[in-house]
Amino acid sequence: MKDTDRHSDPRFATTVAHGMSVLQCFRMAEPALSNKELAERTGLSKATISRLTYTLALKGLLLYDVQLRRYRLGAGILSLAHPMLSGIRLRQMARPYMRALADHCEGSVSLGLNDKLHMVYIETSRGHEVIGYRPDIGARLPLLASAMGRAWLANASSEIRERVLDQIRSEDASQLQMHGAAWERARHDWNTKGYCLSYGDWQADVHAVAVALRDPVGGDYLVFNCGVPVSRLKDRTIETVAARPLLAMVDEINKCRLQEAHND
Repeated sequence: MKDTDRHSDPRFATTVAHGMSVLQCFRMAEPALSNKELAERTGLSKATISRLTYTLALKGLLLYDVQLRRYRLGAGILSLAHPMLSGIRLRQMARPYMRALADHCEGSVSLGLNDKLHMVYIETSRGHEVIGYRPDIGARLPLLASAMGRAWLANASSEIRERVLDQIRSEDASQLQMHGAAWERARHDWNTKGYCLSYGDWQADVHAVAVALRDPVGGDYLVFNCGVPVSRLKDRTIETVAARPLLAMVDEINKCRLQEAHND
C-alpha cells in the first residue's frame, strides 16, 4: 500500500495524489510506460490507472504513443514548470558565471533545489568540451550520494535535517549504510570549509563539489555544484580544481543579489 492510500486527513485529496504518483513513475530510462506497468509501480488498481491516464492525457500531461501502446509525459508538464522556473530570477543572473566556471573547470556547473529526498537541477551549464557528463534541467540526484544533496542537508536547519534523515532511515536505510560516513565528512567540510564533496558516490566517473546559498531564495535554499569527469581531473582533485572558484562564484552572485535588491 502506498503512502497516498494511508491518509485519513479529510483535507487530503487522494485522487490528486494518485495522479501525481502516476506522473512521478516516468524516468529518463523509462520514458514510456503501459497502464500495467504504472499499476505495478504505484500499487493502484488497473481500473484506477486507466481512469487516471485517460484524464491526464486529456489535460495534456500525458501523451499516448499508439505505436508503443504506452504513455509518455506530455508537453503540459513543461507548461506547469515554466512559471516556477521563470520566477527564480537567480537562474538568469547566475548563467554567465556558471558558464565561465564550467569552461574553466572543463565540467558542468548546475543549480538545484530540494525535492524531498532528492535534489533537482533547475539550471545547468556545460564546459564546451564535456561529452560524457551532461546533466540537464529536471535531473534528480539523491541527497546523501551527491555533493549537492549533502550541501543542502548540511545547510538546512537542525530540525529539517533530522526530519529528512529520519525519513531516509524509514524509507531507504541502505542510503545511510552506504553514504553515512561520507555524509559525516561532508557535514564537517561544510562547517569548516563552506562546501561539500563527492568522489564518485553518485556517478563513479564524476567528482563534484557543492556550495549552498546561506540565504533562502523563494522560501528554499538553492545549491550550486560543479562536477568534473575524472578523466579531466588527471592527477588533480576536484577540491583543488573547483572548490575555490565555486566559492568565489557564489560570493559574486550574492553580491549581485544584494545590489539588485538595493536597486529595487
